[in-house]
Amino acid sequence: MSFSRRSFLLGAGSGLSLLVVTACVEESPRPTTSPTPSPTPSSPVPRPSGIERSAWSTDPFARGSQSFLSPGATPQHRDDLSQPVGGRVFFAGEATSADRAGTVLGAQQSGARVASELLGIVSAGEKVAVIGAGAAGTEAARALVRRGVDVIVLEARDRVGGRIDTRTPKSWPLSVELGAWRLGEVADQSLLSRLAALGIESNPLTGLRAQGVDGHTADNTVGGPALVTAQTWAEAQLVDPSLTAALDGSGAVATAAGTTVEGLAGSDLLDTALATLAGVTGASASELSTWYGLADLPPRDRIVTGGYSGLITDALDGVRVSLSTAVLGVSYSDSSVSLKLGTGESLTVDRVIVTVPLGVLKKNAVAFDPLLPFPHRSAIAALGMGAVETVWLRFDKPFWSTDAAVWSLVGTESDITDWVNLQAITGEPVLVGIVGGKAARRVVKLSDDDLLESVLASLAPFAEA
Repeated sequence: MSFSRRSFLLGAGSGLSLLVVTACVEESPRPTTSPTPSPTPSSPVPRPSGIERSAWSTDPFARGSQSFLSPGATPQHRDDLSQPVGGRVFFAGEATSADRAGTVLGAQQSGARVASELLGIVSAGEKVAVIGAGAAGTEAARALVRRGVDVIVLEARDRVGGRIDTRTPKSWPLSVELGAWRLGEVADQSLLSRLAALGIESNPLTGLRAQGVDGHTADNTVGGPALVTAQTWAEAQLVDPSLTAALDGSGAVATAAGTTVEGLAGSDLLDTALATLAGVTGASASELSTWYGLADLPPRDRIVTGGYSGLITDALDGVRVSLSTAVLGVSYSDSSVSLKLGTGESLTVDRVIVTVPLGVLKKNAVAFDPLLPFPHRSAIAALGMGAVETVWLRFDKPFWSTDAAVWSLVGTESDITDWVNLQAITGEPVLVGIVGGKAARRVVKLSDDDLLESVLASLAPFAEA
């Protein structure tokens, strides 16, 4: 990846224009799970009239938001996980995607791949079970049913969609996307075309800028060069270092510490860039491979605002789906597959497509008998499962004056530093906080009251922006 591309990714917030502001002079303490007082009326940020939050990190049917390459993991591990076992057990999902991991398109493409593999060997009258009604499972089921294959989709949740989770809470002026919702104008063109054909609206996030607090407006020109320096250094090492180790070993941290951009400390800008990266990959710098973890991260410069779950319901048209049906075990032989269900029942099919998230596989929540081949088990152990959480806040009217679409807070102890301003896009006074990596796992543990206290403190600088 060239310097210019990576600088664009992080310096412009994954292809987005940024309003960069400094934090308040007095640092806000990091929130804890202990009881805290409710915000006082004198707070510059009013209490929101609505709040919705995700919890993928603790969701038993996800155990995280997306996969990433941790130190020592390679793209070969994704390929190993994608291989069928004995012509009976097939794997799909974003974690098996070679070049679009962590995305809905990557999940869809993996579902299409495994359907193609099955169509080459399936016989008339065979039954196929698909475990999981997310993007990968629904795409596989859709392709197979269209070719006349007898398919049943088994979904542990009481809804379809997997990590696409569209909510329509009362009194909200738009749908709330608690799962996947960010796309790339170029990289996801085929998916965007499909959404448009279904009447599912998406909007661009580019071209909006605003003045920051006290006249500070800045692009993050520290993060991109620091990552390039770290990766160049890492390529000369004998083992794959974490991004944290590479930033330190390459001198990038020291260089950032001696830099100031428009009055903003370089160290703070580097921290903000890493927080933004974690919000894309789901991994903190200490968890991410420097050799492979930064590869092929396209700008995410569009968001879905028209009900992403419509993509799933359309794909499942005419497909048999059994909700609230968890699969606890997969026993396979040369002739069939037996599925142990959470209801205590069992189901025998000819072949099975496993699309459960990597986090579920890592927790051994689905027992395989016999054990999966070593390359599959090695891949599951090596790949990392990341965490990205969002917090949606609805206000009666905006307390901010900027028309920037994306805000990035620099020099703060707050865990949530990146915000999307939906008023600039949809006209509705809704803000969406994005947090990834270890910070996301801290945020998800907060009570609703503590979370509200935290986000209002985080947003305080923008009350004057």
